[in-house]
Amino acid sequence: MSSNPVSTSTIKLSNGISMPRLGLGTWRSSEDSEVRNSVQLALENGYRLIDTAFIYGNETSIGKALKTSSVPREDIFITTKVWNSDQGYEKTLKAFEISAGNLQLEQIDLYLIHWPVSGLFTETWRAMEDLYQAGRIRAIGVSNFLPEHLEELTSSARILPVVNQIEFHPYLQSPELVAACAELGILIEAWAPLMEGGVVDVPELREIGKRHGKTPAQVSLRWMFQKDVIVIPKSTHKKWIIENASIFDFTLSEQEIAVLDSLDRGKRLGPDPANFDF
Repeated sequence: MSSNPVSTSTIKLSNGISMPRLGLGTWRSSEDSEVRNSVQLALENGYRLIDTAFIYGNETSIGKALKTSSVPREDIFITTKVWNSDQGYEKTLKAFEISAGNLQLEQIDLYLIHWPVSGLFTETWRAMEDLYQAGRIRAIGVSNFLPEHLEELTSSARILPVVNQIEFHPYLQSPELVAACAELGILIEAWAPLMEGGVVDVPELREIGKRHGKTPAQVSLRWMFQKDVIVIPKSTHKKWIIENASIFDFTLSEQEIAVLDSLDRGKRLGPDPANFDF
């Protein structure tokens, strides 16, 4: 297979399967041709992880892009998520079938609970465990779960989540949550890893980038890569899709990592998982 480091760099999940460490995020890529084009560009440039969700409204377009790609299905890792209004046991089973149909896939690589909807997510998880044991999903995980949500989920779970996809970037590092996940063998996957473009305004990222001949975005992604955080930067532009993947030809020093570790401000760009109403 290709020796492109983007396509060959994987990390092992707690259930033994390998997941690409860098992927394409598709939130807000809802227009049919736009998302199909960005998925095709990403696959052509070595990406093997594509992240979507039912609520993004683009699963069908992504399914079409996968069908027309020359990359074999078994080499692509597809993540989607069950939306809040579809949570609960029976509704989750139905939601999964709709997503699988949209994506034109018999099996989803990773299925996530999108948000921890109180009173429903444990039943949602039970449905996902059953789908996993039936072979419809290769791995199951969560998104936007805080330590208290993980505690409630794992108290009744037969299978532990393999991934927790959370907002994570230099200004929001959530050390207590990261530690809680590590204790359970759950890997962190970062959404908004580039702070929705805000990384360009972080002086420390700019300074370290100059030293390596890299952009602030590349430095931020490399920092997460070296911390074993899976990253899914979103882009629809070829230049940035290629640029975001160009993080394998340099290494941050321990001192540089310490500088970036010190930037945590607890600053959220998205909703607070402890207090959301959608």
